[in-house]
Amino acid sequence: MKKSEKNKMKEKVCHMTSVHLRDDNRIVRKQCQSLLKEGFIVNLVVADGNGDEIKDGILIFDVGPTIGGRIKRFIFTSKRVYQKAKDLDCDIYHFHDPDLIRFGNRLLRAGKKVIYDVHEDVAKQTFSKDYIPKLLQPFLAFVIRLYENYYASKFSYISTATAFINERFVKLNRNSVCISNFPILNELVSSHDWSLKKNEIVYIGGIARIRGIVELIESLDKTKIMLNLAGDFENTELEEQCKSYINWKQVNYSGFVNRENVRKILENSRIGIVTFHPLPNHIDAQPNKMFEYMSASIPVIASNFPLWKSIIEGNNCGICVNPKDPKEIAEAINYLIENDEIAKKMGENGRRAVMDKYNWETEKEKLIAIYKSCS
Repeated sequence: MKKSEKNKMKEKVCHMTSVHLRDDNRIVRKQCQSLLKEGFIVNLVVADGNGDEIKDGILIFDVGPTIGGRIKRFIFTSKRVYQKAKDLDCDIYHFHDPDLIRFGNRLLRAGKKVIYDVHEDVAKQTFSKDYIPKLLQPFLAFVIRLYENYYASKFSYISTATAFINERFVKLNRNSVCISNFPILNELVSSHDWSLKKNEIVYIGGIARIRGIVELIESLDKTKIMLNLAGDFENTELEEQCKSYINWKQVNYSGFVNRENVRKILENSRIGIVTFHPLPNHIDAQPNKMFEYMSASIPVIASNFPLWKSIIEGNNCGICVNPKDPKEIAEAINYLIENDEIAKKMGENGRRAVMDKYNWETEKEKLIAIYKSCS
């Protein structure tokens, strides 16, 4: 087939994940939908056990869930994802998990264009995993970094979720681009008047000890507010511990919620909170929920990491606190509740910052540019 004839055809692309679900916000709602609107034929291979389907124009193929733990996922699930993706015979492959690195390399050797999407600094993550013995963590982090570095230099492109991660990968592969996980403009905006909001704060996302849930609940006894909590607990033990606190009576727990319910919860909340612990993988992260709170025009209480302070205090859209100090968290909550006009102004500042720079509309242009370069 002549190159001119091929260019007239729609390019087939395949996103691959052995970890994430088919409704993942970054992969599906942002990347896959943006590519679909640009005219690509978009396939998604997942391992969630919910079967094949065509959803909003995306062709979804399910290889079945992982039976067993992380090691079986790494060995068996990732291989099934690769085999299905290879059978689809696409032009561009875009994978989202370190489990798939070796298979990304196989696709590259088969003459395919391959993009590695780095969501997290995986090596740094090992230092926050309780199931990894502390004496083993430094060695494992070293091995992961070595393994990732070796293959990263080979891929057609590296897409990183933060500028900090990109600083590392651009030294290995000049085709490394930061595509931040910023919110979709107007997705979480409502016509709800500020005066109708309740004296409630909100945390939406994965609920984990290292994400500050214990300190947040402990802070509630020094306030008179309700906490709107939405997301899945990392384990049953933590859930039971949190529910045993007398302060749990100040929690509206919704479990995992869809995007429409996220919007409704934000609509009623007066403050958004994201107080992750100061772990290596958190300090330089850019949690999506921070920008979603800003997008919804509510002030943010966040951990006092230098990067987070530059965003929150730099845009005067919230307060940064010591995430391990329930008293300081409570003081920030009470200040914003008691100073309503200041809180409202901070919310407006956050919304303006999202409109100007922290939004997916600006980021998707970089994604499209990568794909056009691969075509």
